Amino acid sequence: MDIRSFHSKAEEYLQGYLNDKRHYSWGCHARPSQLPPPGEWRAWLILAGRGFGKTRTGAETLRDWVNSGQCRRIALLSKSISEARAVMVEGISGLLEIHPPLERPLFERTRQQLVWPNGTLATLYGADHFERLRGPQFDAAWIDELAKFRYPEEAWNQLMLALRLGRDPRCIITTTPRPIPLIEKLLKSDDVVVTKGTTFENRSNLAPAFLTQIVKQFEGTRLGAQELYAQLLTEQQGALWRRELIRYQEPPYDERGLPKLLRIVIAIDPATTHHEESDETGIVIAGLSEDKCAYILEDLSGRLSPGDWGQRVCEAYWRLKADRVVAEVNKGGDLVERILRSLNPTIPYKAVRATRGKYTRAEPIAALYEQNRIFHTHPFGLLETQLCTYVPGISAKSPDRLDALVWALTDLLLESEANPALKLWATE
Repeated sequence: MDIRSFHSKAEEYLQGYLNDKRHYSWGCHARPSQLPPPGEWRAWLILAGRGFGKTRTGAETLRDWVNSGQCRRIALLSKSISEARAVMVEGISGLLEIHPPLERPLFERTRQQLVWPNGTLATLYGADHFERLRGPQFDAAWIDELAKFRYPEEAWNQLMLALRLGRDPRCIITTTPRPIPLIEKLLKSDDVVVTKGTTFENRSNLAPAFLTQIVKQFEGTRLGAQELYAQLLTEQQGALWRRELIRYQEPPYDERGLPKLLRIVIAIDPATTHHEESDETGIVIAGLSEDKCAYILEDLSGRLSPGDWGQRVCEAYWRLKADRVVAEVNKGGDLVERILRSLNPTIPYKAVRATRGKYTRAEPIAALYEQNRIFHTHPFGLLETQLCTYVPGISAKSPDRLDALVWALTDLLLESEANPALKLWATE
């Protein structure tokens, strides 16, 4: 072989090596939401839609932990051992597929175990037989599709008792959300960090035909909110809103990318204090279309200082070319108007006062949902949870997001219909 051929072969080999290294480098492909969050945590709960990349995230995180020596004994828990093998181990994004050949673990089918070259051992378990988790002990675990488990609480408890090796045993949970009590409990736990994501975040790695089909079949449905947008669809007996009343649809947009609507209103239900235990300030933006339907455009609510929510409202007013800001003044008096005027004295503002009970104010709005006159432009998880879990006269906490939504829709639909001659754009 002459020197030219040698260099050509060497360059070809080097390029192949670099391409192979890049292919197996998770850092080159992962989105920020697919990387382990910083800080101290016991479990990382990934609640995400179909096709988000949950399996790849779980497998790659374990691969990193194995390579770094962070874990040596791992539990792989799925609904059944066959599902664990088909998805977590042998799947297209499973542990065997994502490792480069020299790092790839050996799968011992008879023992249902993976053995890495450095001696790390992972054992497959089926959640239906959670009692098999008695006895073994681990320093890491990966749970896949927790929401599908027949006995989720029992399987979780047994695994947590077994997760006791090493200095910092941790667990990854990858699942499409369903409103089971265990997931609701994990969402409130101090040692659980939560990552949420939609199907559409991974659109570059999904077949266009798949995206077209699922949008056509599920967009705007309750199932779509759960399976595509990863919303936890909770509701409560006796609540004014039921999940099937919430429909998803976007309004038409103009050439500037703004909603093509007759009016847009920003409603505020202000909190009277600002500290860790304070209520949220509800900020909901809604618009009215030519066919007299209303669209919930944004939910900007949060535990905010007056300056922060004032800035948020003013920015949204100019960004969306809104027509008016409506605010409840029962608790805050003229605070809202003072804040807004200090930031922008030209914003049209209307103060509203609650002279009737919350049920009386909210009931006609819920009726408009039943008449299919109100649409959400996309799932608003926290707002919709308030709608579907608030039972008048029973629920202790006043829902601030719900209040803001009711004020916005009352201004757009009920007041204009009661008095068509009302000059709705005037400052009051």
